[in-house]
Amino acid sequence: MTQRSVLVVLFEGAQSLDVTGPYEVFAGAAQASGRPDAYAIRTASLDGGPVRTHSGLRMLPDTSLAEAVADGPPHTLLVPGGEGTRAPDPALVAWLRRHAPEADRLVSVCTGALLLAAAGQLDGHRVTTHWTVCEHLARNHPEVTVEPEPIFVRDGRLATSAGVTAGIDLALALVEEDLGREAALTVARHLVVFLRRPGNQAQFSAQLAAQTASRAPLRDLQHWIAEHPGGDLSVEALAARARLSPRHFARAFHAETGTTPGRYVGRVRLEHARRLLEDSTQGVQEVARAAGYGTPEAMRRAFVKALGTAPVDYRRRFHAPVDRPRAATDPTA
Repeated sequence: MTQRSVLVVLFEGAQSLDVTGPYEVFAGAAQASGRPDAYAIRTASLDGGPVRTHSGLRMLPDTSLAEAVADGPPHTLLVPGGEGTRAPDPALVAWLRRHAPEADRLVSVCTGALLLAAAGQLDGHRVTTHWTVCEHLARNHPEVTVEPEPIFVRDGRLATSAGVTAGIDLALALVEEDLGREAALTVARHLVVFLRRPGNQAQFSAQLAAQTASRAPLRDLQHWIAEHPGGDLSVEALAARARLSPRHFARAFHAETGTTPGRYVGRVRLEHARRLLEDSTQGVQEVARAAGYGTPEAMRRAFVKALGTAPVDYRRRFHAPVDRPRAATDPTA
């Protein structure tokens, strides 16, 4: 099996977790696969000198960017995000414009997409980035299709992720592609993260995606909805709980949360159903009832619309294996 070289670009103001998260995944995968030479990972800055991340952490690269590509382009070129992407060094942008097209796989984490966009590497592609800069990226680079919802997006040789920890999810997906699911799963367990977040999973939970209401009755109602996804969550029932008329409640809820009661309830139920499919052994019919869908068919329609996959397929891919205690063995047997 061919060794894959991974080059991680360092610069002033980078986000340290965007660097170390994927780095640990690739390094751990080499050990987990039983092939220490599976990846050759190097870090490089423009001049090979140390850089200080946005948090103040000082990082010492292995080499300079020029020396890193002297013997040929890397298989995977990874560009982290961070405050340093807001006003990037022109020399770094120029280096990316020249050398990024030569990499077999081009990856950005978080706002690293801004650097690749400035270097013209995202034109005509579907991408994602940290939710706070999605609008900025779309506005300043109309030739780029920005998808604000997913935690990562694959488009040919280009892979982009949302904020910070989503870079770990993307790196695990790349390892699974390179070395197989078992290697990726082993790394995920070692890092105590889940190997089951699909790329099209939203960047936010339902409660984070919607604003938190400022008025206590509506804010308390949001929490109540999350705790009772299987209950009667019709507008009429929720309005009665909030002691408002249905019409007044719908207007107030939308004004304070930025979404309608129906959409909010839909997100909560989808989230709850996903968790049950991932973590429990309940059947699809039981999950549909517990999540408030009523029937498996209603849940299936919701999953296909939001995630592009049916509940059964979702569980097959993302269900966490249950670790059962091993039976004691007789050493004399």
